[in-house]
Amino acid sequence: MLTTPDVLARRAARLAEDHDPQETAEWLESMEAVLRHAGPERAHYLLEQLMALVARRTRTPMIGAITTPYVNTIPLEEQPPFPGNRELERRIKSIVRWNAMAMVLRANRNTNVGGHISTFASAATLYEIGFNHFFRGRSETHPGDVIFFQGHASPGMYARAFLEGRLSETQLLNFRRELQTGGGLSSYPHPWLMPNFWQFPTVSMGLGPIMSIYHARFNRYLRDRGLLDTDPVKVWAFLGDGECDEPETLGCIGLAGRERLDNLIWVINCNLQRLDGPVRGNGKIIQELEGIFRGAGWNVIKVIWGSDWDPLLQADHTGALARRMMEVVDGEYQEYIGRDVRTPEEIRNKVVLSEEEDLERRGAFIREHFFNTPELRALVEHLPNSRLATLKRGGHDPLKVYAAYKAAVEHKGQPTVILVKTIKGYGIPGTGGAGKNTTHQLKKLAVEIEREPSLAPEEISKRQMIAALRLFRDRFELPFTDEQLGEVPFYRPPEDSPEMKYLRDRRRALGGFQPFRNTTFTPSSPPDPKAFEPLLKGTPPGKGQSTTLAWVVLMTQIMKDPAIGKYIVPIVPDEGQTFGMPPMYKSFGIYSSIGQLYTPVDKGTLTEYKESTNGQILQEGINEAGAMCSFIAAGTAYNTYGVNTIPFYIYYSMFGFQRVGDLIWAAADARTRGFLLGATAGRTTLNGEGLQHQDGHSHLVASAVPTCRAYDPAFAYELAVIIEEGIHAMFIRNEECFYYLTLYNESYDMPPMPSPQIREGIIRGIYPFRSLRPQGAIAEVQLLGSGPILMEVLRAQKILAEQYNVASTVYSVTSYQMLRREALECERYNRLHPLAEKRVSFVRQVLGNVPGPIIAASDYVRAVPELIGPFLEGRLLALGTDGFGRSDTRKALRRFFEIDAEHVTVAALYSLAERQEIDRSVVQQALESLGVSPDAPPPWTV
Repeated sequence: MLTTPDVLARRAARLAEDHDPQETAEWLESMEAVLRHAGPERAHYLLEQLMALVARRTRTPMIGAITTPYVNTIPLEEQPPFPGNRELERRIKSIVRWNAMAMVLRANRNTNVGGHISTFASAATLYEIGFNHFFRGRSETHPGDVIFFQGHASPGMYARAFLEGRLSETQLLNFRRELQTGGGLSSYPHPWLMPNFWQFPTVSMGLGPIMSIYHARFNRYLRDRGLLDTDPVKVWAFLGDGECDEPETLGCIGLAGRERLDNLIWVINCNLQRLDGPVRGNGKIIQELEGIFRGAGWNVIKVIWGSDWDPLLQADHTGALARRMMEVVDGEYQEYIGRDVRTPEEIRNKVVLSEEEDLERRGAFIREHFFNTPELRALVEHLPNSRLATLKRGGHDPLKVYAAYKAAVEHKGQPTVILVKTIKGYGIPGTGGAGKNTTHQLKKLAVEIEREPSLAPEEISKRQMIAALRLFRDRFELPFTDEQLGEVPFYRPPEDSPEMKYLRDRRRALGGFQPFRNTTFTPSSPPDPKAFEPLLKGTPPGKGQSTTLAWVVLMTQIMKDPAIGKYIVPIVPDEGQTFGMPPMYKSFGIYSSIGQLYTPVDKGTLTEYKESTNGQILQEGINEAGAMCSFIAAGTAYNTYGVNTIPFYIYYSMFGFQRVGDLIWAAADARTRGFLLGATAGRTTLNGEGLQHQDGHSHLVASAVPTCRAYDPAFAYELAVIIEEGIHAMFIRNEECFYYLTLYNESYDMPPMPSPQIREGIIRGIYPFRSLRPQGAIAEVQLLGSGPILMEVLRAQKILAEQYNVASTVYSVTSYQMLRREALECERYNRLHPLAEKRVSFVRQVLGNVPGPIIAASDYVRAVPELIGPFLEGRLLALGTDGFGRSDTRKALRRFFEIDAEHVTVAALYSLAERQEIDRSVVQQALESLGVSPDAPPPWTV
C-alpha cells in the first residue's frame, strides 16, 4: 500500500477507499486461483503485464510497490509455535530490566556519570528472545555469532551478565566508574576497556551497522578462500530507527543486497523517537525504511502489532483498521503513549492520577482519536478503555519477535532487516517515562505524589523515586519490600531457582555466553626474511622508484610466502591504478562471491582485471568507509575466529584519518591489527591534485590514536624493515597495535640499506643517514628529514657544506610519533621516580649530545616534527606545510611552503646566527643568493 509524504503529513488524511468492493473481490478471487493453480511466478507475470498495459494506455509510468501494508509481515496463521517457557522468560526479562535500571539509578545517586534506561526498556524483548533462542556462543564446534549490540542498551547486557555470574555486584555498582576499586563497567561497548566482554564498539551512531555489513561479507571471503568455515555464523546488528539518519547506517546496504548476505540480520528498534523527539513525526519511519531496504535487495520483516491486535485484524473484513493503521503518522502514535491525560487544571495543581484512572483516560483518548469512525469503534466496542490503552506493539510481544527471528535465520539468498515497533521507555513509570520526548535522557525515576507542605525538596524527590520503583516492582513482580526500595537493590535469584536453571540451560544449548570476546592468541609463523631482501638492496642508479611501487614489489613477495602469504588481505578503494597495483590483480585476483561473469577488456595483459571467488584482494570501490570496515573485520579475525589475517589497506592518504577518523578510532577500540597505508601522501609530493587531495596533517591526527604506530619512511629499505617488524609485533609477539605508513608517488634512487645496525633506529624512529664535514667547517647543524622531503634535506646539506662551510648530519626520522611516545614514558618515569636513576629517551640519546641547532623539514604541518621539540631543550626549528594545498609542480610547492633545500639552508643558518655561531649577515646573504623572498606571505594565510 503506497502513500505519499503529503498524505501521511495530513493528520486527518484518508487513504483511498474501495468504491466497488464486488469488483475488487472478483479480481482478488481470480488472483487467488492463479496462485493456487499456476504458482507465484505466474501471478507476478500477470501483474507485470497488467501494469505495463495501464502504463501504455495511460502514458504514465507504473512503479511497483516497495512497501507493504502497515501490519505484521508474518500473519498469525504462519506464526510458528513458541518453543520456550514464556513465564520463566518473562521472569528473567523482568529481573534483567530491574537490574539495568537499578544500575543507572545507583550510578547517578551521588554522581552525574549518566547512563540510559529507556533504550533497553524498549528493546528488552528483542534481546531476550535472542539470548534464549538464537545468539550462538563460541564453542569447540561453532565460532560463535557476531553481535553488534546497540550502544545505549549496554545496561541490559551488563544486567544479564550479572545474572549469569560473569559480572560482580561491585562492577554493577561501578557502572561508568571504571577507575574505582574492584573495577567498573564502560559506558558503552568498548573492547579496549572490557577485552573479555565486548567485541566491537557501536555507540558512535552508524558505525555498528556498516561494520556489520562488511563483517558478514568478510565471513564469506574467509569461507570462499578456504581459511575458515563461517557458514554457521550469523552477524546480528541492533540499531535504532533514529540511527538510520546517519549516512554510514544506510550508505552501504546495497552491498549486502548485492552480495546476498543471508548471514546478516539487522534488528531496527523502531521506538519512533530519537534524543530530541520523533524520528519521523510527520511520516512513518517503518514504511520509509521498508522501501529503502526492499529497493536495496533485502528481505524485510515488519513486527508492528502484538498478539492483542490479531483478533481485531481478523475481524477487519473491509480493511478499515489496516487503512487507519497506515494513515496515522508516527507523531500521533507517540501521542497515544506519551500524552499527559490530566486536564490543564489537574496539571497546574499537580494532581496525581491512579494507574487505573490513567489507563481509563488514555484508552478513551485512543478510542476517540484512533478508532475514529463508526466502523472502527464497532471493532473495539467489546473492549474497555483500559484494555485499549494496553494493546501491545509488536516489539514487546515475544511470540511476534520469535517468529521474526526464526524467519530471518532461515531465510536464504538475502540479508534480512527486522523493523520492530516498540515504545521508548516501555514500562517506565512517572515523568519522562514511556513515550516522552525526554525519555532518552532519563537517569532517575519519579512519579507525582501527594505532597505534604512540610517536606523538604530532598525528601520529596526520594519519595517520588520510591513511588516510581514501587510501580516498577509491582508491574514486574519483583521480590522487594517497600523498605528495600530506597536502596534500589540488585537481584539475582538463587542458583537452584527455576529462572537460573533455565537461563543457564538456554545458554548452554546455544554454545556459550554472549557478549563475549575471545582473548586466546595463536602466533603466526614468521615470514621468510628473503621476501624483504629486494627492498633492502635498493635500486640501480638512475632507475628510481617511489615508496608506493616499492610496497607493491614487497606485497608480491610476501603474498607468496608459505607461512603468511595466504593470510595477507590487500584492501583498496578503487585507486589501484594510481598505486600501481594492477599486476597484483592478475597474480592474486580480486575477490568476488560470484566469480567473473564477463570477459574483462584487458584480458590476457599483465594487468588483467581478474575477479574470482578465491581472489585475495578486496576491491571496495569508491568507499573509504566500507574499506575501513573490511580492515576492521580482517584485523580482528585473530580474536573473533583465531585466524590471523593481516590486512593492508592502501588509500589516498587525505581520505583516511580525515574522512574515516571515527572508524579508525573504532578500529583501535576493537584492538584491530594490520597496516593502514596512506598513499599519494604529502602536501607537496602529490603535486597537481590540489587542496582537497594533498595531505599535510594525517601524521598529526595519527599521533593521537593510542594504538596506532605511525611511520613516514623515505626509502624502500625503511619500508621493508617497518613492515617486517609490524608483522612480528602484531601477529607473533601479540602486541596490541596497528601501523600507519605514508607512501609517496615521487620516484628517486633508493639506496641499499647501509647496515643492519640501523634497524633499531628505523623502528624506534630516527637514525643518522649521512654526515658531511667540510674541511675547516665554521659550525655544525643537525638536519632531520622524512619521506621525500629527506631528499630536500640532503640537498640542503650539500649547499651548507659547499657554499657556507657548515658541517651537518642528516637523520632520517621515520616516526616522530614513536619518538615522542618513548620520550613521554621516560619523562613520566623520571617524574614519578625521583630517587631512581634517570631514564634517557631515545631521541635524547641520538640528538642530546651532538652540537648545534636542529632543523626538521616535513611534508606535514610543523606540529608533526614539533612533537619532539620539548625533549630537545629549545634547539629544534621545524619547517612544515601549514596551510591549504594547491596545484603546481613539486618544486614550486616546496618553495611556497618553505620546505625546499633553500629554505632548509636559510633555517639552518638562521638558527646558527641565533646561537651567535655565525654573523647574521650570512643569513641575509643566503636569502639573496638562494632566491628566498623574505616578503612572501606566510603559506597558511593564502
